[in-house]
Amino acid sequence: MKTIAFVTQKGGAGKTTLAASLAVAAQDAGESVAVLDLDPQQSLTNWAADRTAETPAVDYLEPGAIPQLPSILKALEGRGYTLVILDTAGIDSTGTHIAMQAADLCLIPSRPTKMDLRATRATYEAAIRMQRPFLFALNQCPPQPNNPRATEAAQALSMLGLIAEPLIMQRADHQDAFASGLGVTEYASDGKAAEEVRHLWVWLKKSMKGKNHGETVKTKLVG
Repeated sequence: MKTIAFVTQKGGAGKTTLAASLAVAAQDAGESVAVLDLDPQQSLTNWAADRTAETPAVDYLEPGAIPQLPSILKALEGRGYTLVILDTAGIDSTGTHIAMQAADLCLIPSRPTKMDLRATRATYEAAIRMQRPFLFALNQCPPQPNNPRATEAAQALSMLGLIAEPLIMQRADHQDAFASGLGVTEYASDGKAAEEVRHLWVWLKKSMKGKNHGETVKTKLVG
């Protein structure tokens, strides 16, 4: 079983929306997926309440239960789940650090703006201190071809660590799907947003394949 923690210490990066769609895409690709909502805002839990599909499994983890996360993950593995996605609060907290420590991969979403890129620093520095594998996911990029904002943001993040592929473009399908209790691959299965999320899952799975906990990807350590 692999565990991916979506972590960022700034709101508005599209973390929860991307986590929901990735969970659905992975489930559709044959994984048995559980999603744990560690954010007191419970946006992902509310998304799940709007769904008619029974998968992926989604459960809210109370703040007081987060220290038990390692044993919870072990229990989920025993029940046959192959992938667990952790959606954390968009703040620097003990709960977020516990999730990062328990995950095989910390995925750090960021929009291609100077403010958002600066906000990733606290998150990737925490990952480095804890010696946790991490990747950046450049999200909500302008959809125009060869957009300089996305290109410059990718260049900046590539100096700090690896960037998941592909870049996720800003498309209305993401927000519309989430508002409907769907993943984007369910909402508009033939759309470009769905294609990008499927590609992202294939890329992430390949990066984790055959790795033990703590060995998911090689990252650049910033001094």
